[in-house]
Amino acid sequence: MHKSGSDGKFTSSIGFVLAAVGSAVGMANIWLFPYRVGQYGGGAFLIPYFLFVALFSYVGLSGEFALGRLTGTGAMGSLDYVLRQRGRRGGRVLGAIPLLGVLGIAIGYSVVVGWVLNYAVGSLTGAVLAGDPDGYFSALAVSFGSVPWHLLVIAATVLILILGVAGGIEKISKFMMPVFYVLFLIIAVRVAFLPGAVEGYRYLLEPDWSYLL
Repeated sequence: MHKSGSDGKFTSSIGFVLAAVGSAVGMANIWLFPYRVGQYGGGAFLIPYFLFVALFSYVGLSGEFALGRLTGTGAMGSLDYVLRQRGRRGGRVLGAIPLLGVLGIAIGYSVVVGWVLNYAVGSLTGAVLAGDPDGYFSALAVSFGSVPWHLLVIAATVLILILGVAGGIEKISKFMMPVFYVLFLIIAVRVAFLPGAVEGYRYLLEPDWSYLL
């Protein structure tokens, strides 16, 4: 399915899906998820997890998409439309709440992505393993040691946004998301051959049904 991208829309369904997945897959899904699985019942944790994923996707996500397509605007305009249909005001103020939440998340992620970029360069140059790993992280995490990397991430983000939905967000998503999955596949294969991998899989996935009580 292809659409015109001249009016700030995605030009293909796959471009939209990749961008949506890229915005949804955060640190919680990568770092916190396996930790929570092992902490709260292993495979038993997956039952309520997938249940709520299905529930929120079917109800919440479908509702968001439908409201967005109906109004053709963002959170502030959409909620303003809903309240005006009921003869009420204040929708834009209410819609600003999720925008402020997203802004807070974006600020945190821009710092973390700056760390990631710093580590990527440090790994290629050998600087990460040349000294103490704790000292390397402390040097960039405190005393504003990662400000240049942080600014570089913001500049790249601004450039992508200037290029627009189709020319910026969609294009970068079509490149970065496949690379993201390829890297995870490489990591998964590497982990499978590490000593104790079988015990690790058992720890994460073996159900402890008592946690469901």
